Amino acid sequence: MSPGQRPMPVPTDQKTQQIVDEVYRLESRRVFATLVRLLRDFDLAEEAMHDAFALAVTQWSALGVPENPRAWLISTGRFKAIDALRRRGRIDEMAPDILRRLDDVASSNAVRASHEIEDDQLRLIFTCCHPAIDPMVQVPLTLREVCGLSTDEVACAFLTAPATMAQRIVRGKAKIRDAGIPFVIPTAADFPQRLASVMAVIYLVFNEGYSASSGDVVTRADLSGEAIRLGRLLLELLPHPEVMGLLALMVLQESRRPARATVDGDIILLEDQDRGLWNDSLIKEGLSLVERSLSTSRFGPYSVQAAIAAVHATARTAEQTDWPQIVTLYDTLLSINPSPVVELNRAVAVAMRDGAEAGLVLIDSILGRGDLVDYYLSHAARGELCRRAGRIAEARAALTQALSLVRQEPERRFLTRRLSEL
Repeated sequence: MSPGQRPMPVPTDQKTQQIVDEVYRLESRRVFATLVRLLRDFDLAEEAMHDAFALAVTQWSALGVPENPRAWLISTGRFKAIDALRRRGRIDEMAPDILRRLDDVASSNAVRASHEIEDDQLRLIFTCCHPAIDPMVQVPLTLREVCGLSTDEVACAFLTAPATMAQRIVRGKAKIRDAGIPFVIPTAADFPQRLASVMAVIYLVFNEGYSASSGDVVTRADLSGEAIRLGRLLLELLPHPEVMGLLALMVLQESRRPARATVDGDIILLEDQDRGLWNDSLIKEGLSLVERSLSTSRFGPYSVQAAIAAVHATARTAEQTDWPQIVTLYDTLLSINPSPVVELNRAVAVAMRDGAEAGLVLIDSILGRGDLVDYYLSHAARGELCRRAGRIAEARAALTQALSLVRQEPERRFLTRRLSEL
C-alpha cells in the first residue's frame, strides 16, 4: 500500500468471503493474465493466483480490504509463486529472471503499472493466438486460460468431447512454453494474421455470456461485460472496420439483456420482449459503430451481423421489423461467411418474411444433408415453425429432439412449456 492510503474498514469473516468472491468474479482473469506475463508459466500463475485469493480471506479479515485489491493479489501471487518454486527446488533455475520481471513492474510508477495490468488480458489473447500455435488450439486455449471458461464450456462451444478439448489446451500451453512465444501485443505488421483469431475469441466469450451454454441462468453478465471491455480495448489499439463491427454487434445484443428473461429467469423471446427495457445508450453506441464500419466498404461478417442486430434495435415493435432487409443481409453474410448456422438464421428470417412453410423447406434441407443435427436450436426452430404451420405432431417431435440436446436449464423449461402448450 502506498503512503497515505488506508485500507477499507475491517469486515467480518462472512463479509470478507463475500468481498473476496466478488473480487474473484470481477478480477481473477486479469490477475491471472498479469501473473502469466510475469511468470511465463500458465500452471504456476494459476496456482499463485488461487493461493493469493485464499490468503486474502484471512488477511483482509484481519487487516481490512486494500484500496487496490487487484494490485494486492498480483503482489501476493508473485511471492506465492517464488515460494512454490523454492519448495520444488527450481528457485535457482527460474527465480533470477522472475525476480527481474517483478522488480521491473514494482519500480514502475502507479499509472504505468495500472496500464500494463489493464492490457495484460489482451496481450495474453494475442499470445494464445500466435501463428506458431495450431489454429485448432488457439481459440479454445484462449477461452480456457484467458477468459476462465471451463473445459466443458469450451468443448460445448466447439461441439467437441471435453477430453479431446483438454488435450488440445494442454498442447497449446506446452507450445507457448517450449517455443518461448513472447507475451506481447504484436506490431502493426503482425496484426492481420492474428486479428481474426483474437476477434473470434472475444465474440465466443461474449456468446457464452449472452447465452450460457449450460447452467441455471440464461445469461452471464460478467462474461459478456468482459468481452465488451476487451472489444473496446482492441478498438483503441486497432480502429479496424471489423473491430468496429464486432463491438457494435456485442453492444447491440447486450442492449436487450434487461428484457430477455423474467424475474424468475425464464426466457422471453425477442418478439415478446418489452422494448422499453432495452438500453438506449448501448443501442446508440452500436448504431454509430455500424454506420462507421459499413461506410468504409471494408467490412466483414461481424459488421453484417451488427447490421442485422441494428435492424432489430430500430424496430419499435416486433411487427415493424424489416424482415426483407434482414433476409438480404443474411444473403450478404452467407456470401462472406457461409455456414449452416447462418443458413439456419436466414431460414428463420425467411419464415418471418414469407411464412412458416417457406422457412421449413430451408431448415429441412439443412438437416437433410446432415448439418446441425446435434444442434438443439435447429430442432427448436423447426418445432416452432411446425407449430405455426399447424403441423402439431412434427412440432412435438422436433421440440422433443431439441429438449434432448439442450444443456441450459432455462432453455429446458422453455421447451418443456412449449411442449405442454401443444
